[in-house]
Amino acid sequence: MKIAYKAVAVIFLFTLVSGWAESQVVPAEQTSPGHDSHSQKSAPDQEMDHMQMPGMHQHEMKMDEKPKTFIEEMQHHSVSGTSAEPNSTPTPMLMTMKGPWMLMFHGEAFLNALQQSGPRGSDKVFSTNWFMPMAQRQLGRGTLTVRTMLSFEPGTVIGRFYPELFQQGETAFGKPIVDGQHPHDFIMELAALYDLKVGENGLLSFYFAPMGDPAMGPTAYPHRASASEDPIAPLGHHLQDSTHIADDVITAGFTYKIARIEASGFHGREPDEFRWDIDSGKVDSWSVRATVNPAQNWSAQYSLAHLTSPEELHPEEDLQRMTASIMYNRPTARGNWASTLLWGRNRTLDTGLVSNGYLAESTFRFAERNYVWGRIENADRTNELLLPNQFEPPNLQENSIGRVQAYTAGYAHDVDLIPHVATGIGAQITVYNSPDPLKAAYGNHPVGAVIFLRFRPFGKQR
Repeated sequence: MKIAYKAVAVIFLFTLVSGWAESQVVPAEQTSPGHDSHSQKSAPDQEMDHMQMPGMHQHEMKMDEKPKTFIEEMQHHSVSGTSAEPNSTPTPMLMTMKGPWMLMFHGEAFLNALQQSGPRGSDKVFSTNWFMPMAQRQLGRGTLTVRTMLSFEPGTVIGRFYPELFQQGETAFGKPIVDGQHPHDFIMELAALYDLKVGENGLLSFYFAPMGDPAMGPTAYPHRASASEDPIAPLGHHLQDSTHIADDVITAGFTYKIARIEASGFHGREPDEFRWDIDSGKVDSWSVRATVNPAQNWSAQYSLAHLTSPEELHPEEDLQRMTASIMYNRPTARGNWASTLLWGRNRTLDTGLVSNGYLAESTFRFAERNYVWGRIENADRTNELLLPNQFEPPNLQENSIGRVQAYTAGYAHDVDLIPHVATGIGAQITVYNSPDPLKAAYGNHPVGAVIFLRFRPFGKQR
């Protein structure tokens, strides 16, 4: 089964990348025609037309416009898995047409230099990055989307994690990662999606991904507009949205007007520490998610999941995870203001251990090229933090050791270096508040600081 998935992955990537390479990438302002088979236009006329989303029938929308309805937002598929952001949220990307296919590309890459204070502080130069090529066309009465998401972090984050004080989750070299964040897998997503309109106000959707994102949590942090300029993972990642890379995902969902309900089956084990391959396993976990976009600038979700044996070092333990979030995006004349409030909760079914994580983050883009952002977190931590760079002792009982607060603020400015790439020069600082049991190990208020270069392709919109 694993060999078959690898073969599918290779064929999929070769087809998608080859098709993309053969086409000329056209920025969004150099628009392309829709899929009207009843009229033919000359090349100059085609270059002047606006690109339209395939499969929209009589209410096709222009891709350089914001979605006007929640259904149009879901058909965009510009974020992780089948999650949603407010309809008004901008998505910088490159687009072109090739035959019946609309080809799209977006992503971002950070080159970071990080330093931390305190007894546990460390420093590192590394890159966090992801790239999402996507192809879409009308197929039958619906719309087919094929999408992959790649990250070169297995090669740009050496040592299998980058420093992040108080962070925990997953393993490196057989040891629990403590004070560090693991890189993403090379193949973060490999998925096919099919959307079928049901009447005027309904949308039936299917998602299949040997590697993908089940219906769990909000849009994952690498794709959230509210976190777009922050290169560091939230402390609550493994309490909130760590399932955004899962194996063997099958999702079905139904959207009606402003509301959506969906359910997923998937393999519950988190990806192993060998990040270049594709993992696989039986579908042994499930999740359900309800999402509502009541207005253009708002989106909210609640989700519940049962994760079977997610942790490699504790294979006997199953988790129940709940999340709830509210997102807000306010467009401005030369920018936008995106914010997220997020709660996540893990309950270990074997031991009854409960951990909560709370997050508030916001990014304001103004005067087109300027960004300010902040993130506030309050996350439960366990006694695993007392084992830095150590193998777990036999029969370790993981217990809550306290709650850590983290306060982040940053600023970035775009400069012109590469055409249709927003190159940001930025910096951020994070101040932590240590709980009493960890003050001896970390100090009272350790600090982490990052300076970075950020690269993000864009068409008409930055």
